Amino acid sequence: MPTSLLPNVNLIIRGEKLKIRGYWLASGILGVTASTMMRVVRAGADAVVTKSLGSSPRKGHAGPVLTASHGGLLNSVGLTNPGIDAFEDEMKLLNKANIPVILSVFGSTPEEIAHIVETAVSMKPSAIELNLSCPHAEISQISHSPDLTYKYVKSAKEVSDVPVFAKLTPNASDYVSVGRAAQDAGADAIVAINTIRAMRIDIKQQRPILGNIVGGLSGPSIFPIAVRCVFDLYRALSIPVIGVGGVSSWEDAVELHLAGASAIQIGTAVMNDIDVFSKVKNGVSKYIEELGLNSVDDIIGAGVKSET
Repeated sequence: MPTSLLPNVNLIIRGEKLKIRGYWLASGILGVTASTMMRVVRAGADAVVTKSLGSSPRKGHAGPVLTASHGGLLNSVGLTNPGIDAFEDEMKLLNKANIPVILSVFGSTPEEIAHIVETAVSMKPSAIELNLSCPHAEISQISHSPDLTYKYVKSAKEVSDVPVFAKLTPNASDYVSVGRAAQDAGADAIVAINTIRAMRIDIKQQRPILGNIVGGLSGPSIFPIAVRCVFDLYRALSIPVIGVGGVSSWEDAVELHLAGASAIQIGTAVMNDIDVFSKVKNGVSKYIEELGLNSVDDIIGAGVKSET
């Protein structure tokens, strides 16, 4: 397959407008240690997004925190992480290996997020991803509010010299307005979507399976929701949209590109096949070649343009 048809492995190409391409590891899956993230890159990922990091170590919710559900995963981990400072050694290893890293961070206030982003930027990531929307933690309400989203993104941008991405939830009643607020605050791109708020009940014990009762659903069952959200956001915004949510095949990737996704993150599918990145890239490349197109640029948003 001609490599010229594949997305540029460079995470960011600077110019008049930010250009973002590639197939990345999504936050929350294998994004804890440098060794696992290096393994993912060897398997074909163009970049990796770390697990979300806060200002201090966090244990998360009591178990059970994970269960399989309808071809995907339902988790209520609760943002378990070692704290941003403890991740410095992992970042040094990733930087030494020249791996594009997007540091995912979260905070309870705009002031806290600014402090965390300052620390994160000092570790020299390619970009920062603001987790404003974890559905099983207290930060879940941030991206339900355009006003709160604006304040968090603005605080992050004021202290960052690398691109800042805002990760939004499909659980908000008006996620397009939230996306506009993030754009107005200076976000360099939108990441859509985060997991879907959901739960399961054990029919034998007749009680909720997860210790936290509610968790976040990921995997193939949420893919059509991701397509809808990316489509709506691409149509409404002028900054890139990074698509994530249930992608497990090259066909899914093409569909999300057609909806407007510039780059695509893959998470849950990695659990079944770590080579999913290579398979997706080869499939997308073949699709582009068979259509006689030049690159993935030719299909980004094509489904939106045809609709209008």
